[in-house]
Amino acid sequence: MSTPVKLTVVYYSSTGTIAEIANALVSEAEAAGAEVRLRRVAELAPDSAIDSNPAWRANLEATRSIAEVTPDDLLWADAVIFGTPTRYGNVAAQLKQFIDSLGPQWQQGLLADKVYSGFTSTASKHGGQESTLLALYNSVHHFGGILVAPGYTDGSKFVDGNPYGTSHVDGQGEGKVDDETRQAASVQARRVVSVARALRDGAA
Repeated sequence: MSTPVKLTVVYYSSTGTIAEIANALVSEAEAAGAEVRLRRVAELAPDSAIDSNPAWRANLEATRSIAEVTPDDLLWADAVIFGTPTRYGNVAAQLKQFIDSLGPQWQQGLLADKVYSGFTSTASKHGGQESTLLALYNSVHHFGGILVAPGYTDGSKFVDGNPYGTSHVDGQGEGKVDDETRQAASVQARRVVSVARALRDGAA
C-alpha cells in the first residue's frame, strides 16, 4: 500500500466562505487517503477595515488556531490547493503576498513538479470567478507546477459549471456554502489527490 499523498490547502478568507470551502476540501482529501495540512495566510488589512464588517472580525477570531502558512508547507507537499476570494476579478492581496514571497524556493526549483489547483468565491454571480482562478494559475505556470483543474470529469460539473476550480457565490454572506459547492469541492479534492498519487508513484 502506497504512502499517503501529502496535500497542503492554503487559503485566505475574510468573512468565512473560503474558510468553509477549505475545510470541505480537507475532509474530502482525507477521505481519499491524503495527509492534509490546512494553512491560512496572514491577514494584511488594518483593524479599522476588519472591524467595519462584523463577519470579517468574527472569522478572523474563529480561525486564529489555524497555523499560518510557511514555505515549508509547500515544500512538504505533493500537491497544493490555493483558495482566495475574488478581488476585482483577481487574487486577494493576502494570498498574493504569500505567493510573491516564494522567490527563493522558486529559484531553487523547489516548487516545480507538484500538483496545484485553486478555488474561489464571489459576492455576485459571474463576479470574476474564472478570471481569479486563471490569474492564480499564472503563478503555477511560473513554478513549473502541474495544474490539475476539475474540468468536466464528473457529471456534477455540468451543474456547477466551473471547470477551473471550485467556486461559490456568497451574495454578501446570504448565499451559504451549499451541497452544490460541497460536491464541487469533493470532485476537485479527489481528482487532485488521485493525480498527485499517480504522478508521485509513477516517478518512483
